[in-house]
Amino acid sequence: MSSSAFRTVPASAEVVIIGGGVMGASTAFHLAEAGVTNIVVVERDDLGRGSSGKPIGGVRAQFSDPLNIELGGRSLRAYQEFRHRPGADIRLDTVGYLFLLDSARQASDFEAGVRLQNGLGVPSRMIGPDEAQRLCPYLSTDGLVAAAYSPTDGHARPGLVVQGYARAAARAGVTIATHTPVSGLDTAGDRVVGVRTSHGRIACSTVICAAGAWSARIGEMAGVDLPVRPVKRQLAFTAPITPSAPRIPFTIDFSSTAYFHNSDDGLLLGLADPDQEDGFDTTWTPEWLELFRTVARHRAPALAGMETVGGWAGLYEVTPDRNALIGRSTELPNFLYAAGFSGHGFLQAPAVGEAVRDLYLERAPFTDISPLSADRFRHGADIRPEAHVV
Repeated sequence: MSSSAFRTVPASAEVVIIGGGVMGASTAFHLAEAGVTNIVVVERDDLGRGSSGKPIGGVRAQFSDPLNIELGGRSLRAYQEFRHRPGADIRLDTVGYLFLLDSARQASDFEAGVRLQNGLGVPSRMIGPDEAQRLCPYLSTDGLVAAAYSPTDGHARPGLVVQGYARAAARAGVTIATHTPVSGLDTAGDRVVGVRTSHGRIACSTVICAAGAWSARIGEMAGVDLPVRPVKRQLAFTAPITPSAPRIPFTIDFSSTAYFHNSDDGLLLGLADPDQEDGFDTTWTPEWLELFRTVARHRAPALAGMETVGGWAGLYEVTPDRNALIGRSTELPNFLYAAGFSGHGFLQAPAVGEAVRDLYLERAPFTDISPLSADRFRHGADIRPEAHVV
C-alpha cells in the first residue's frame, strides 16, 4: 500500500478525503468499491493515529436513539463479514457489552432502550445483578440495580480495520498520502475547488472532511461550522494475569464511565475523566489511574490493586450533543463531512462509509441520516437524544 510520505500529491482529484483514520479509510473503500475513481486520502500523520489509534475499540448496537442503533447494528454486521469484505482479520471478539446500572432511573432508561433495540433486531436484554456477576466474575453486586447485556456486541482492533480498508482502497486505485497536513481550502463561489497541503495543491471536485478531532479546523478553512472539540481519553493495561483472566464482556459502570475488558493476556482499563480540559494533548498521565482504582474498589475490587504496565491517551471528537455530524454543507454543496462521533466513530465506521458514499452519489442511504446534519445546531430544535454515551 502506498502510504509512505509523498514528496508531492496528485495535481487534481475527483474526491479528496481529509483524514486517514477509520472514517476516511471506510469512506475511501466504499467510494472505490462503487466505482468512483481518482480519490486521494490526505493524512497529517500515519494512518489511524488520531481517534482511531486506540488499541481496542468497542463495537455495539446498544444505544437509545434509533439512528445510532441502526448505524451500530449495520456496522456490527460489516465487522462480522470483514474477513471477506474488504478482506482482513480485525480480531473481532464477540464477548458482548454489559452496562452496569445503579439506579432505578438508569434501569428504566435502559429498559426503554432495550425495547427499541429489540424492535430493530438487536438481541439485547435486561438482566439482574447476579447474572451480571456470572458474566463478569470481577463484579461486586453491591448497589447494582440491574444491567443491560447484548451478546452480539464486542470489540475489535481499530488499527487492523484502518489498514484493511486502506489496503483494499489502495488496490482499487485510491492514492493515500500520509504525513501530508492540510494547510488550506480554496473556494470559488459555492464550491471548494482545491485542497492545499504540505506537499502541493490538489484541484478537486469534492472534499470529504473525516478529520476527527481536527474537523473544526478543516471546516473553518471552508467557512463551514463543524462544532467538534478534542478531549483526551486515557486507558491502561494490566500486567499479564496468571492464571489467565476469564473471558468477560466489555463491561461498563454507567454512572462512573469506568470500563474494562480482556486485552491479550491481561485486561484493559478505562474511564472518562470528568475534569479533563479540551485540547490536543495526548500525553498519558499515570496519575489518571487513581480515578479508575477509586471506582474499582467499590464495583470490581480485584481490579483496584492490579499491576499495570503502561497505557495510552487519545482524542475523543466531541459535539455539543455527543452525536455525529454526517452530511453535506448547505453553503458549499461539494463539501461533505463525517466527524464528531464522540467515542462512537469506530463502531459506526462501516455504516457511515456507506452513507457518505451514497451522499456523494446523490442516492438515498440505507437510513435517513439527515438528522445528523451539522445544521441542527444552527436551528437549535433537533438536538439528538442519546443516553448510552460513555
